[in-house]
Amino acid sequence: MQMTQYKRNGSGVMGIKDTAEYLEVHESTIYRLVGNGQIPAFKLGGQWRFKKDVIDQWLASEMQKNSSNHHYHKERRERRTA
Repeated sequence: MQMTQYKRNGSGVMGIKDTAEYLEVHESTIYRLVGNGQIPAFKLGGQWRFKKDVIDQWLASEMQKNSSNHHYHKERRERRTA
């Protein structure tokens, strides 16, 4: 596996490819998330960039939302079957 730019220079700034690898998703998923405003990003020199620490915070927030949402739906299902 090729070492990506953010791993080489330790800058914490990633491009589309680096971010896709980091999140273990396809590059097209990152483009879709950026296009929908669902992932924190900024343009630098006409290219999308992502700060690793900001992505980590975003990921933790998304995980918490999904966890809370999962518990809400689980409780609703349990009430309906009781």
